[in-house]
Amino acid sequence: MNLSQEDWVAQLESDENAVILDVRTEDEFNDGYIENAVNIDINKGQAFIYDIEELDKNKNYYVYCRSGARSAKACQIMNELGFENAYNLLGGILDWEGETVTP
Repeated sequence: MNLSQEDWVAQLESDENAVILDVRTEDEFNDGYIENAVNIDINKGQAFIYDIEELDKNKNYYVYCRSGARSAKACQIMNELGFENAYNLLGGILDWEGETVTP
């Protein structure tokens, strides 16, 4: 499900069962990420699938990438794997107006 930044943030802030998932590369992640995000690189193919399958399907996932394209694909893959609540951040971190953390 695609959400605007406003809706994504509002839903995330009121969700006690939330996990923020960054599907960018490690290098992109190290340039700055949304606080508390978990990084699983969608470009790793089958390794991405294995890592996603390790996640708790009972949680709600707020997924983002650089522009929103890879995270949309990640949400689609997650839905196919049985995740019911994966929310894509439209516009990705490029359009993100909140704070980011640099490791």
